[in-house]
Amino acid sequence: MTILTRLQQWKESGIISSEQHTLLAGLSLGEPFSIFLELNILLYAGILAFVAGLGWTVSTWSQQLGDVVVLTILSAMLAASFWYCFSRAAAWSPGETPPPGLVFDYVLYLGSLIWSVELSYFETRFHLLSGHWDLYLLATAGLFFFLAYRFDNRFVLSLALSALAGWFGLTISHWPSHQDAAYRQYAILYSLMVGGGGAALQRGGLKPHFFGTYLNIAANVLFWALLSGVFNREGYVVWLLCLLTACGASLAWGLKRRQFSFVAYAAVYGYVGVSAVLIRDMHDDTAVLGYFVFTGVAMLVMLVQIARRFGREG
Repeated sequence: MTILTRLQQWKESGIISSEQHTLLAGLSLGEPFSIFLELNILLYAGILAFVAGLGWTVSTWSQQLGDVVVLTILSAMLAASFWYCFSRAAAWSPGETPPPGLVFDYVLYLGSLIWSVELSYFETRFHLLSGHWDLYLLATAGLFFFLAYRFDNRFVLSLALSALAGWFGLTISHWPSHQDAAYRQYAILYSLMVGGGGAALQRGGLKPHFFGTYLNIAANVLFWALLSGVFNREGYVVWLLCLLTACGASLAWGLKRRQFSFVAYAAVYGYVGVSAVLIRDMHDDTAVLGYFVFTGVAMLVMLVQIARRFGREG
């Protein structure tokens, strides 16, 4: 039995989808296939690595190089990036707009990150706003929102939402402090504002394809906030009920809109929250390990089956 025959049988029995059959059949015949997504991810990761190295270099050698040299280099890179984007961008449109070139989005992302590095260096060295980082974060969020909507870039939109989260007080260093109710309230307020703002912009026809980015970020922040309440020693029942309600809403949305990510959010966050309550009073390490082995495998199998079903129906 040939590979193509076997693939045809799998397709007819529903094991693989038509798209998967086409891809696998092409691979078996030696036909070329696209690796655009993989290359796209690697390029964005490369930009992140480059800017991280740039930030390390600036912080390490700033005393030897001097402020003038550091700021001149950063400003030149920033100006070159933004000049390239503004000089080559197409006319603005409220709908989805393709980039004018292959490297356009990467240059825009690089310029946005360099802005963050230069701003951090400037405040660290000169204390222009006396350490009021919330004002810098708010200004940076405004700039990134403008760039994201001007050039139709969802990665820069994610940077804008991250800067806005920082302005709200959602810094990563505070997340381990599960007892801090203030940050939990900020997180819930942030997620509601982002989700509602994204929905309003979509309804208004302003870059409606951005709504998925708004909703994914808002959902994850909300789930983390509710989950942190479940880990409290007191009053966790209310937070568990809120978490399960949010999981139910995420599951319903994912099934209705055929978006597997929201089904996965409901399953994973719900599993973690329920597990935290069930093993709260367990003191036997073997029992805890056995619980996570069996339930974790069951959860993984369930998600794989749901993903396969989504693929067949898609």
